Amino acid sequence: MFRYSRRRTRAAGATQMMELIFHSIVRSIRKSDRNAFVAILRNMLQVVLFVLVFYFMFIVLGLRSTAVRGDFLLYVMSGIFLFMCHAKAVSAVAGAEGPNSPMMQHAPMNTIVAIAAAALGSLYVQTLSMLAILYIYHAAFTPVEIDQPIAAYGMMLLAWFTGCAVGLIFLVLKPWFPTAVGIMTTIYQRANVIASGKMFLANTLPGFMLAMFDWNPLFHTIDQARGFIFINYNPHYSNWEYAAWVGVVLVMIGLMGEFYTRRHVSVSWGARR
Repeated sequence: MFRYSRRRTRAAGATQMMELIFHSIVRSIRKSDRNAFVAILRNMLQVVLFVLVFYFMFIVLGLRSTAVRGDFLLYVMSGIFLFMCHAKAVSAVAGAEGPNSPMMQHAPMNTIVAIAAAALGSLYVQTLSMLAILYIYHAAFTPVEIDQPIAAYGMMLLAWFTGCAVGLIFLVLKPWFPTAVGIMTTIYQRANVIASGKMFLANTLPGFMLAMFDWNPLFHTIDQARGFIFINYNPHYSNWEYAAWVGVVLVMIGLMGEFYTRRHVSVSWGARR
């Protein structure tokens, strides 16, 4: 019958989009836990467990002497924080709702909102977990001193951005190859436990070993972050520009693939699990 239409300004449209993304972020965080606080606490426990495991691994293997001069536990945490931020961004974006999700039937919901919500929700949880752990360590054990905190957090944002870019590629491929993409996502995350380079410094690696890691943007962000955290370390064999360009290229490819997939989506794809 009759429909009432109202012309909206660009500012009103942007405000509505931001509100939609906000509610989608809340929904994505509460997908696994009804309470956002519980989700943050569980993530903090995962990070602390990783830190303790690698801390004792360094001691048992005698690798403590290869760390940068300064707070050794902060050195371990710097690698774990960026690794977790990257890995969680990959899994969050790769697991975001695609074009054949029932949520896409509810206007004005779309895939871009779902991807943005998954990515920002992951960053929110990781940032709060990092701040809480650093505060507890600062208050209960020893004062935390970071040479350039803003630049160091910028490297964490870059690790998150490259994780979102990789996750977007997996998300685009998932409707076409659901089983294979699930396996590839797991392999990528497991490989980054070693390939991220969080256990050593790029400056200490010989040339033949450096070539095994410098393809990985996460390796560059972790090494650059340690250069901003510790005044005694100046990275020579990594650069954050490489990681940024890799992320931009993967995002462009992912967005083109998402547009193509959305145009060829079929409801029957939901049965291919």
